[in-house]
Amino acid sequence: MALRYEMAMKPIGRALLWLTLFTPVFVSAQIDPVRRDLIQLGYNQAFEGHAPFTGYAFYYHNQPDFLRTNLTLRLALAPVYLDSEFGFVHGLGPNTDFAIGLAGGGFADSYNEIHSGTYYPSQSFEGSGGEISASIYHLFNPSDLIPLNLILRGTAHYSTYDRSDNTALGFQLPGDRSDFIVRTGLRWGGIEPTLFPALAMELSVWYEGQLRTDSGTYGINGDRAVEEQSHLFWAEAALSYTLPKSQQNFYVRLTAGTSVDADHFSAYRLGGYLPLVAEFPLSLPGYYFQEISARQFVLFNANYLLPLDKSQRWNLSVNASSAFVDYLPGEEQPGNWLNGVGGGILYRAPSDRFKIMLDYAYGVDAIRSHGRGANTIGLLMQWDLRPTHGEGFHPAHPDRWRGWQWFLGD
Repeated sequence: MALRYEMAMKPIGRALLWLTLFTPVFVSAQIDPVRRDLIQLGYNQAFEGHAPFTGYAFYYHNQPDFLRTNLTLRLALAPVYLDSEFGFVHGLGPNTDFAIGLAGGGFADSYNEIHSGTYYPSQSFEGSGGEISASIYHLFNPSDLIPLNLILRGTAHYSTYDRSDNTALGFQLPGDRSDFIVRTGLRWGGIEPTLFPALAMELSVWYEGQLRTDSGTYGINGDRAVEEQSHLFWAEAALSYTLPKSQQNFYVRLTAGTSVDADHFSAYRLGGYLPLVAEFPLSLPGYYFQEISARQFVLFNANYLLPLDKSQRWNLSVNASSAFVDYLPGEEQPGNWLNGVGGGILYRAPSDRFKIMLDYAYGVDAIRSHGRGANTIGLLMQWDLRPTHGEGFHPAHPDRWRGWQWFLGD
């Protein structure tokens, strides 16, 4: 249901800006066996143009042995959104876990229209919703060091849409609808949600099918369509390694995806440098977050971390990204190759439980009013409230934190 108290709450949202933002939804490759209390924060600020607010913060709590030994509770908390999962360890057999998830709240389904480097508030709108899911996690090789997991998840999601203060009166909103989603994948290895993990690897392949109850046209004179069904296929290879003597770290990641009957709600959206905003963050440094809408793509990311002192408290970070993009119809722009570079200074506390980085990024091929090239600055922070080491959790949807656009009045 649409929320009707926007104007009254905006001053409160502005006052809370640096206290708490919004969060992605979390989905893991298996039930997380480690007790965790974790806070993550990320923010990008563009120098050129007017961009929607780009930031996230979330508190993640994972509690094995919740109420009983085979039950795990996972919570991801944000100002206007809650995501939870109750996991039954060995619920379907000695190597097969089962989980039930509940999630919902405001503004998770909002959409920002960005075309050829220009953000169009008049064609953007708010969306809220909720969902229930059931997941199966099967481990094929329990005795091996690197786990191979099968993930199968079914989700029923309901979305409602409403105008923001800036949505044009002549812009027709999409109809409220239910989505039924099936995702399955094979993941060998996995990467914890930490800034610059010391050692990690992953090879994975995925399929996601989306079936909608309310398809049809929307937008300006019906110039956009909601497809009745969409199918996504993607794969990822990633490696993080730390040199033993120098403690220099490199992280490389290759992601590729294609789709059938993708629309604005299911297309791959690339842009921004927020490495922990999603399970598969489609990062392009220097660009607006989710600036690029793609039908299919290939994306390469690389990061190098160089300690600047013997204690490794201060580190220099350098990163680069390159993507080849086949644009979603209606979202085309000149040039299919997109590149971005950046760098920053990372500080690590002696316990390594607190990290914070200030970074600069340049979008080499980003289109702006002056031509090509865009500049952003960013802040990344990670705070482990308890010392933990183990298998990670992975945020899955990069579009669940948009409540702050509403708070800030963008």
